[in-house]
Amino acid sequence: MDPVRNPYAPGAGQRPPELAGRDNELAAFDVLLERVARARPERSVMLTGLRGVGKTVLLNAMRGAAVRRGWGTGKLEARPDQPLRHPLAAALHLAVRELARPNRGEAEHVLGVLKAFAQRESRTASGKAPKLRDRWQPGIDVPVVTGRADSGDIEIDLVELFTDVSGLAGDTGHGVALFIDELQDLMPDDVSALCAACHEVSQQGLPLVVVGAGLPHLPAVLSASKSYSERLFRYARIDRLDRAAADAALQRPAQEEHAAFDDAALDAMYAATGGYPYFVQAYGKVAWDVAPRSPITAADIAVAVPEAQAELAVGFFGSRYERATPAEREYLRAMAEVADPDAPDQPVATSAVAESVGRPPQSLSPARDGLLKKGLVYSGQRGKIAFTVPHFGFYLRQQEV
Repeated sequence: MDPVRNPYAPGAGQRPPELAGRDNELAAFDVLLERVARARPERSVMLTGLRGVGKTVLLNAMRGAAVRRGWGTGKLEARPDQPLRHPLAAALHLAVRELARPNRGEAEHVLGVLKAFAQRESRTASGKAPKLRDRWQPGIDVPVVTGRADSGDIEIDLVELFTDVSGLAGDTGHGVALFIDELQDLMPDDVSALCAACHEVSQQGLPLVVVGAGLPHLPAVLSASKSYSERLFRYARIDRLDRAAADAALQRPAQEEHAAFDDAALDAMYAATGGYPYFVQAYGKVAWDVAPRSPITAADIAVAVPEAQAELAVGFFGSRYERATPAEREYLRAMAEVADPDAPDQPVATSAVAESVGRPPQSLSPARDGLLKKGLVYSGQRGKIAFTVPHFGFYLRQQEV
């Protein structure tokens, strides 16, 4: 098979040639956009799932849907060591600029408020305001509007900013959609502020929606900040593809290149990938390259699987494993050992992990906390722990062989 014509795209956040199995989520988002445009009540959306299930791809597809409707949009990726104020200001700056064309005068006022929000820095450890040279400059070429979204309290400021931005959107007959990836990494104060701002927007019926994406424990992160977050957002669990969708993700791009997989090859691919979208793309790419001709057969898949696994072991799994300390690696291996072989991606009891290594659970807390901070594991419920990456336990067991 010609590698130049290989249609598969195993990249981080890279849209696959066939976005299979996500029609329901996209259709629901189209309904949300239309309802908000008609001033009907709607909730912002939170997408949750393991790494590699296509949350970022879906987030980008939803943003594209909002852009096609003339909405102002902005996107950011949360980081555990970065306050929300600056990246959010940059994202909303783009959204306001998209809305500014028909209503320049009011847009300049909102940009002035946004500039004040962006430049309002937290005080240093000594209680002093940062020096002028240390302040972030947002690149907004309008005068600052003082007295609005510049109190220094992120919750107050974000509520006021969302209100002003969504007011501008309403005047243009459109809305604003803010997309936040890796939302579970926001600082606690920023999570609280975001929930409060979404709550205010919802109560006022303003045309602004937030679409967040994060790991499976994101609902718990939001609930710990504001108890009403359980009712504030619509949660959508993004999981692996069912068999029909996984087959479509392989077959349709191949058909565009006048190629195909036979039935036995599709059986073997689903068994190898488990339906996880990233793995479908990664294994599909290797299968195409190793197959001598179309249709791709089960024999071709048998050759492709070890090669794909070796590539994943270096990039997808190995790079994450290398970030862990020796104590953290011991914890990861113990998790893989006690996991159910028939459900390796399901949470395991922390007590079982401690029993596996023969140590008291309290002594393993530093390793577990380190893995949580590095995003290698998550805890969706008390006393349970799980890998954030599908098939990670399988990789660890293979490393021990």
